[in-house]
Amino acid sequence: MVAACGQYRVPLIPFGVGTSLEGQIQAIQGGVCLDMSGMDRVLAVSAADLDCRVEAGVTREALNAFVRSEGLFFPLDPGANATLGGMAATRASGTNAVRYGTMRDVTLGLTVVTPQGVIIRTGSRARKSSSGYDLTRLYIGSEGTLGVITELQLRLFGIPETIAAGVCQFATLAGAVDAVIIMLQMGIPVARVELLDEVQMQGCIAYSKLSQFVALPTLFLEFHGSPAAVAEQVEQVRGIAQDHGGGTLQWAQAQEERTALWAARHNAFWAGRSLKPGCESFATDACVPISALSACILETKAEAQASGLTCPIVGHVGDGNFHVLVLFDPDDPAERQRADDLAASVARRALRFGGTMTGEHGIGLHKLDLMEAEHGEAVSVMQNIKSALDPLRILNPGKTVPEAT
Repeated sequence: MVAACGQYRVPLIPFGVGTSLEGQIQAIQGGVCLDMSGMDRVLAVSAADLDCRVEAGVTREALNAFVRSEGLFFPLDPGANATLGGMAATRASGTNAVRYGTMRDVTLGLTVVTPQGVIIRTGSRARKSSSGYDLTRLYIGSEGTLGVITELQLRLFGIPETIAAGVCQFATLAGAVDAVIIMLQMGIPVARVELLDEVQMQGCIAYSKLSQFVALPTLFLEFHGSPAAVAEQVEQVRGIAQDHGGGTLQWAQAQEERTALWAARHNAFWAGRSLKPGCESFATDACVPISALSACILETKAEAQASGLTCPIVGHVGDGNFHVLVLFDPDDPAERQRADDLAASVARRALRFGGTMTGEHGIGLHKLDLMEAEHGEAVSVMQNIKSALDPLRILNPGKTVPEAT
């Protein structure tokens, strides 16, 4: 398929399940959509080596169902049931990234079809290598613009002996964020720590029927480890939360209770949308150094309030990443313009605080105009890589890196 598209110079766009958020799969120049979802086999699992090899169309939930009987799990959880090939292509991460890393960290190697139709394998099953260029990381996050990922060699992890999930509500947004910063500075190995501001909590309480909570800034937390280690972490977090205006920690260890809590977090998008029936929305994300997170979020919230728009904020605050869901009236051009301006401002603010305009959504189409502001002259190097690997520009053209002039 790739070779034929190259022969006839037809654009080709790989497609997983379509959960990306920045226009990565839009066919702006027409062409062929290459649906990878049928390549859904788990090819090999090694419990001894804690790794597996899968085809690109395997979803993260399907992989976890497959390896659960071996006492293993794949930790990355971007919320949606994305394909693993798509997660690699967009350098996905999600709620567990603070402990387990991103796709960059858990991918050992790839099988890739080049724009010329040549099949190559990158990396190996070894946990480290100093052999040659790191092509695996080059393709991770390339959003289908440099090659088509068909297989992945991935790290797996043992299912923790004890998993405890909890929720703590705070009097102020600053208090919630600062509590997380202290947790990380103390080296507490939190597996997940998610922030929902009071606007997002208002939506989640109604949408997910969380009647036990009120509309306040809230942290959703999860800890993995031995019973003694988890108990110690819980006590440390309880003290930190109290010092920063946090209320009582509500803990859940039963699987069904944890599932209900995280389902509410994963439904945050729809809960946010429910705050303004009939609205349209888009989500933007940014990532900054942990020390700058509180100031960056508070500035963003103040600007959102000044805009008059409804803008719930959620964040994977353990790694400095937060998301803003911008709601607007699709029939009001002025309101849509305010929404676009706000999203652009979130990106520029992240750069001003020493961060990046996207921690996990990727560039796609929507943030191309800010690539130079973030990367400067390095953009020309990226353009040269694109030209060298895909000289006919058939793979997902017009995405990720601005076209060279």
